[in-house]
Amino acid sequence: MNLLLVEDDPAMRLSLTRSFERRGLNVQAVGDGPAALERWPQARPDVVVLDLSLPGLDGLEVLARARAAGLKTPVLILTARGTVGDRILGLNVGADDYLPKPFDLDELMARIQALGRRAGVAAQGLDARLAAPPAVDFCGMRVDEDSGAIYFEAQVLELAPREAALLRALLARPGHAIAKERLFELVFPGELEVQLEAIEVVAYRLRKRIAHTGAQLVTLRGLGYLLKKAAA
Repeated sequence: MNLLLVEDDPAMRLSLTRSFERRGLNVQAVGDGPAALERWPQARPDVVVLDLSLPGLDGLEVLARARAAGLKTPVLILTARGTVGDRILGLNVGADDYLPKPFDLDELMARIQALGRRAGVAAQGLDARLAAPPAVDFCGMRVDEDSGAIYFEAQVLELAPREAALLRALLARPGHAIAKERLFELVFPGELEVQLEAIEVVAYRLRKRIAHTGAQLVTLRGLGYLLKKAAA
């Protein structure tokens, strides 16, 4: 995925660029509004992360001019302006998502990935990775390739079948958000009479089952779920 990052704070810009690149994104970063408008059509990014408080040209004006010029790239606004009015204004101008500072890096990455998927940028082999056991342990948990049982250290985790199906899917991509719809397909395969919200019940139960492992099941509203290491 190609990302254009527009952030005026040099330290924040460098930190985010390094974080994104470690997660496999190709990043171009600029620090002001005019540079953003110049680089945007040249870079042809899949997603733009746009700060609002920019020198030279405000982020909302950058977004408005980009949309007027026919640039349809999905845009995530990232800003310290966290009021409802600012959010509504940004969405009305043409933003696709909005995340106020301070933010959780995992959530930011998940939202970027979601915007990329909507734009048709899919991670290659994602479905295969979700169906396969993880290559390494995560927080002491691992999936037995033959039986499908999930072990924590040397003990089998006592899980209901749907809880186990959900955990297997999350263990295939720890630290990455997985869409609720995709998880529903894995946990309730072919069960057309079951509502999508049923996955929330399974996630709630699984969260309690793995509380002792050091892993945390995180709900990302409107996106899905991810498995991460719990804060110490």
